[in-house]
Amino acid sequence: MESALAAQQAEQTDSMVPMFHRIRSIEIVGGYLGGERLELADGLNCLIGARGTGKTTVIEFVRFALDALPEPQADPADRKRIDSLIQQNLNGGRVELEIETKDGLTYRISRAVGEAPLVLAADGSPTDIQLRAGGLFKADVYSQNEVERIADRSLSQLELIDDFAPEAIRQVSVDIAQVEQTLAANAGSIHPIRHQIEMLTGELGSLPEVGEKLKGYAQSAGGAEEPVNKAHALKALRDRETRAMEGTAEALAEYRSQIESVAGRLVSRTRALFSNDLITGPNGKHVERVRQEVGAAGAEIDTLLHEAVRRLDRASQVVEENGRDLTATHNRQEIEFRKVIEQHQAAQTQAAERTKLERLRNALQAKQRQRDELKDRLAGLIIEREALTRRLSDLRDRRFQTRQSIVGRINEALAPSIRVSILQSGNPQPYLDRLVEILRGARLRHNVVAQRLVNAFWPADLVALIQTRDSQRLIDEAELNAEQAERVISALIDSPALLQLGAVELVDQPRVELRDGDSYKDSAALSTGQKCTTILPILLLDSDNPLLVDQPEDNLDNRFIYECVVEKVRDIKPRRQLVFVTHNPNIPVLADAEKIFVFESDGARARIERCGTVDECKEEIVTLLEGGEEAFKERRRRYEY
Repeated sequence: MESALAAQQAEQTDSMVPMFHRIRSIEIVGGYLGGERLELADGLNCLIGARGTGKTTVIEFVRFALDALPEPQADPADRKRIDSLIQQNLNGGRVELEIETKDGLTYRISRAVGEAPLVLAADGSPTDIQLRAGGLFKADVYSQNEVERIADRSLSQLELIDDFAPEAIRQVSVDIAQVEQTLAANAGSIHPIRHQIEMLTGELGSLPEVGEKLKGYAQSAGGAEEPVNKAHALKALRDRETRAMEGTAEALAEYRSQIESVAGRLVSRTRALFSNDLITGPNGKHVERVRQEVGAAGAEIDTLLHEAVRRLDRASQVVEENGRDLTATHNRQEIEFRKVIEQHQAAQTQAAERTKLERLRNALQAKQRQRDELKDRLAGLIIEREALTRRLSDLRDRRFQTRQSIVGRINEALAPSIRVSILQSGNPQPYLDRLVEILRGARLRHNVVAQRLVNAFWPADLVALIQTRDSQRLIDEAELNAEQAERVISALIDSPALLQLGAVELVDQPRVELRDGDSYKDSAALSTGQKCTTILPILLLDSDNPLLVDQPEDNLDNRFIYECVVEKVRDIKPRRQLVFVTHNPNIPVLADAEKIFVFESDGARARIERCGTVDECKEEIVTLLEGGEEAFKERRRRYEY
């Protein structure tokens, strides 16, 4: 009976475990905070202390360990600041996190400066998990003033929206990237084939004229048209037979050369990697096993390649032997040809020129067959490209629909004070950047012209009119002059980047607005305080990801902090882990923080002076956040509460 009751209680306890990602602990080994360990609570955690005591450093250490630092190109100055902070305060040490996923799986993450994060299973065994892939665990981390900057940057707003459905967005984005890569390879194949077809088409321009001349010779053989024409037809056939033999011999020789160039390459490329100190080192058995396996694989492959070379040599020998026999046969047939021609004076005077034209026609017809083959390949590539383009469009639509549903959830939670919308393909910046790059050397005002093209045409439409050399549409719709239109066509028509331009993405464009009276204002046009007032409530919505913010109270008045931030934190903390660096007492006290970490520093290193509940850290809260007991009592006396 007791065991059954215990099992029931354990089941109830398990069912009460929050189903969201959690950071269980943060441990710093070495550096400014060396030896400190933060055991985080599931709900609200507040880091308090004087300035310079390492609170911000902890937040950035978490982002560093999770391999989630902002990309350098997004804000080079901010990334440089964070990198400098991490290097100086870690100082050769490392950061270790214990995390628990929303599925209840526990991992340890260890990272030192200059190294990739090492993800360990709960038992300490290494895994091959890559955090940057985003499938295992994600935390939403915002540095000081980063909340404000989100209001000014549409791409940051888009990332914020995506963070509410990271798994769905990640999977569709992976699929999009794969299709885009395949489309790029497809474009790389199409461009040279089109170029070859154009060259061959130019060379084949003389084929009709050659045919007409030969037709004239065939009709003017002085009454001996039938035997003379037959003799010339056979001579032309012999020329084609010779071309076939020579082409086959060249193909075999080229193939043989390619195979010979590969033979032995695997072993030679890897030999220098397996130095003696690796083989005799502590992990030498693994290195030696790989070296032996690669050596065996290389030897086996080389044996197969040598056998392939021998097989090609046998084929080449057959071609050579039959080529010699065919040449001898051709020589005998040539004697018969001359006898026929010499019997007819008119045919004899035309023979040399007619033979020359027949050889030229044979060469041109071979090129015609080559062009037809290339056209078939091009048609297949175009069909493939059309299917890939449809697939890409469907995937982008699916991602937009996911984003649109997230926007609906945000509006449902925050209306009417905050309004979010998203316009599909509303941000043409990548399209504009690509056009500017392509037109840079076209001897025109490339920035201005590129902007006009972007304003007038979707990428696929621009590619289509360039391919048809429709300069009039460029003039009429993009408001270019005739010279500009021709230079745009010249710059794009032969560019390998033209087809890739057709697949470039117009990024979905979010818009975040704050209600001001009877109207709404775009977040980028708001004051600093209003920007934070607009973005912070979005950050505080439900999510599986832990939320870490450095000083969320920045630029906010205490009334908003109480009415919005505190109330929202109270509501969300049972369903989401929160870690705030704060100097405002309202957040830890009124939101009833589950855990307070009090930091102090002697200048050389920082440490956690105390940690516990609000009641357990009451004196530190009063001293650090309220200005001390006397100040707190004086305010109470003044306010007459």
